Amino acid sequence: MRHFDFSPLYRSTVGFDRLFTMLDSLGQPESAQAYPPYNIERTGESSYRITMAVAGFDQNEIEIEAHRNQLTIKGTKIADEADSEKEFLYRGIASRAFERRFHLADHVEVAGASLKNGLLHIDLKREIPEELKPRKINVTSVSGDTSQSIDAKTVDAKAISKN
Repeated sequence: MRHFDFSPLYRSTVGFDRLFTMLDSLGQPESAQAYPPYNIERTGESSYRITMAVAGFDQNEIEIEAHRNQLTIKGTKIADEADSEKEFLYRGIASRAFERRFHLADHVEVAGASLKNGLLHIDLKREIPEELKPRKINVTSVSGDTSQSIDAKTVDAKAISKN
């Protein structure tokens, strides 16, 4: 795969640093981490859920951190003295430490997390700030005697041609 150098663009753009960093990271394959397995599902128009299989981990052994647009989930198994005394013929339940990172879109926040039956559920919600939502703008005529309201989402071409 080709490697593109974005450094000339850094000095001629302002505020797009994160975009170029994301493009750089796309060219570099992440370590092929398959543990623990997870699902990402849409649970509503603006809500999502990440479900991770973390069998054998207790809730005090899992740490979830959301910082800027990155969600980090870490699991560290606390050593159990009873397990060290046991002789396993086959050990198929993984108890190794893990760290999984997810890049979140703008305005996506963690709404909550729960651990049930070996599955960690992390609920995410997209909440767009009021100043970024579409709003109605009143248009007044030149004479000032009538006031019309035009929806910022859709504008009727007939209404514009009348004025």
